[in-house]
Amino acid sequence: MANRFPALALSAALMGLTSGIGAAVAAAQGGGFVLTSPNLAEGKMMATEQILNGFGCMGGNVSPNLKWSGAPANTKSFALTMYDPDAPTGSGWWHWVVVDIPATATELAKGWGKGGTSQLAGGRQTRTDFGQPGYGGPCPPPGAPHRYVFTLYALDIDKMPVPDDASGALVGFNIGAHTIGKAAITAQYKR
Repeated sequence: MANRFPALALSAALMGLTSGIGAAVAAAQGGGFVLTSPNLAEGKMMATEQILNGFGCMGGNVSPNLKWSGAPANTKSFALTMYDPDAPTGSGWWHWVVVDIPATATELAKGWGKGGTSQLAGGRQTRTDFGQPGYGGPCPPPGAPHRYVFTLYALDIDKMPVPDDASGALVGFNIGAHTIGKAAITAQYKR
């Protein structure tokens, strides 16, 4: 296969290399950077309070309380994303994007992601795939459960170089260039 598709073979090799680098970063951190929530549990279904109120769902659309500890000592800021890799779009769905969270922060309170211009001493929410900033809870099509990945990134920059209306993909690109550590919780929801 490598002879017939050299670009594919190179891509696979690079993916393996970057996965190894990510594992090395996690090992160097001693596995100490963790994200927790009293409202979410790894692999468990999300509560109605966090579900979207729209698109045929009738939830509270309240962002969960998120807490973290053990970030790398040289963290200059954090970014948070909530992403559904199972959305039937071909590119997933960005439910929540927060950048410029100060390095001194250790928590986002429940409900902090209310749409609009919520601020956290400099933190800002950018545009989601709903077309506006702020938390947008799960509401997948009926069928199999979808995964909702909450990832907190420790970054080596104070301010994310993106406009306020940046898409999740643009923010994700910049996160990739500045990540020094990450912690995640993957919850689920189905209709």
